Amino acid sequence: MTKPFKRLLLTGAAGGLGKILRDRIKPWADVVVLSDIADLGEAREGEEIIACDLADKAAVMKLLEGVEAVLHFGGISTENTFDNIVQANIIGTANLYEAAHKHGVKRIIFASSNHTVGFYRNTDVIDATAPTRPDSFYGVSKCFGEQLASYYYDRTGLETVCLRIGSSFPEPADRRMMVTWLSYDDLVEALRCSLFATRVGFTILFGTSNNDVAWWDNRQAAHLGYRPKDSSNQFAGKFPDTGAYPDPNSAVTYHGGAFALAPMRFQD
Repeated sequence: MTKPFKRLLLTGAAGGLGKILRDRIKPWADVVVLSDIADLGEAREGEEIIACDLADKAAVMKLLEGVEAVLHFGGISTENTFDNIVQANIIGTANLYEAAHKHGVKRIIFASSNHTVGFYRNTDVIDATAPTRPDSFYGVSKCFGEQLASYYYDRTGLETVCLRIGSSFPEPADRRMMVTWLSYDDLVEALRCSLFATRVGFTILFGTSNNDVAWWDNRQAAHLGYRPKDSSNQFAGKFPDTGAYPDPNSAVTYHGGAFALAPMRFQD
């Protein structure tokens, strides 16, 4: 049976979500290329493992040889020093996009984050047209990645879906995550829609499941056809008060007259 892609690259394959995706994306490609600086163990059937530091431009250029599409989950996924963030998330992402352009890659799915808009009020519902309001150096780096993706689409036609991941774990850990939760099945579905939509251009998709409370409006990404099936409501018994104002002792803090994400607490 012919698969949609011959070579599909997953960066950050040793990370928390990379480990989840490793087996689930195999139906999409003859060869799934797994890359990270951490140990990925032995290659399984249908896999190729390539150790690569994304900050190494020459290594990234070689990594993208023959690749048709990229799931870019590589880099630092929590707050860190600015110097470390720059190397992994800014230089690394710039190297990836330039290599993808040079090798004729048609589409990248960029693992962005809700931290790009972390300082909006929890009483606001925003969509992809809202200006970014990053809450950390990590959030700033994801804003950079989104703008870089926009630039490469406008200049070269390289398409990107920026998936602003909420909180993707087996289940919510607190009341805030009841709003931002993205189940693993819905994560895979978001990636599938993003990879196989006929045309995506430059699209921002908020990555959440079908939760009872929503802070983010996905109508700007309706053309992707993403319809999450899971809901954090199944965990409502653990967190009875799941309104738009989460527990101030959980993952939010009062900031500048509005409830906003705590910059140093990360769960995605």
